Amino acid sequence: MATAKPVKKAAKKAAPKAAAEKTGSATLPAEFFGIEPNIPVMHQVVTAQLAHRRSGTQSTKTRSEVSGGGKKPFGQKGTGGARQGSIRAPHFSGGAVALGPKPRKYTQRTPKKMIALALRSALSDRALEGKVVVVDKFGFDKPSTKDAALLLNSLGLDGKIMIVVDRDDEVASKSFRNLSNVQVVITPELNAYDILCNDWLVFTTASLPKVKEAAK
Repeated sequence: MATAKPVKKAAKKAAPKAAAEKTGSATLPAEFFGIEPNIPVMHQVVTAQLAHRRSGTQSTKTRSEVSGGGKKPFGQKGTGGARQGSIRAPHFSGGAVALGPKPRKYTQRTPKKMIALALRSALSDRALEGKVVVVDKFGFDKPSTKDAALLLNSLGLDGKIMIVVDRDDEVASKSFRNLSNVQVVITPELNAYDILCNDWLVFTTASLPKVKEAAK
């Protein structure tokens, strides 16, 4: 089993008023950030998560549902062509669809322990790549998208960024949510798919997953 490496906290550069405070390094909980990523489990959980998002409302009409075609188009014999019983058969233009999709549920049942393992695997994968940043707090006095953008620049982060905030940190949530390359979530909303879709993970010390949650 891999061990979690200390991750540097955000360094303070000539940045906005809300720049993160530099306090050295933080040791990430090994239960979440120090395991060997299980790629097959991550794949299965992400596939199930995407399948759950499907509405499943697609529908095509069968011969009994398409309108018209009640009358036999021509006589059974004497035409020299194949016999036909309805112009709404699947091989006619404007006819029904044979074996077409109908409304259905795509939901896949995924065990809770598998979902938890996929989450820990995704977090550990980002930690192994050095893509996890921990700050003491964001320190915004009021919601400000401009200050939030300057803060991310001061941290040297680019690409897609996930900001994990504490449930009560509404100011930080409002500051980051209007940035196009930023996804803001609270700790209970962490999931494997969203983590893998982002290049960087930014936590505060208050929003880091707790060790006691690893047993769930």
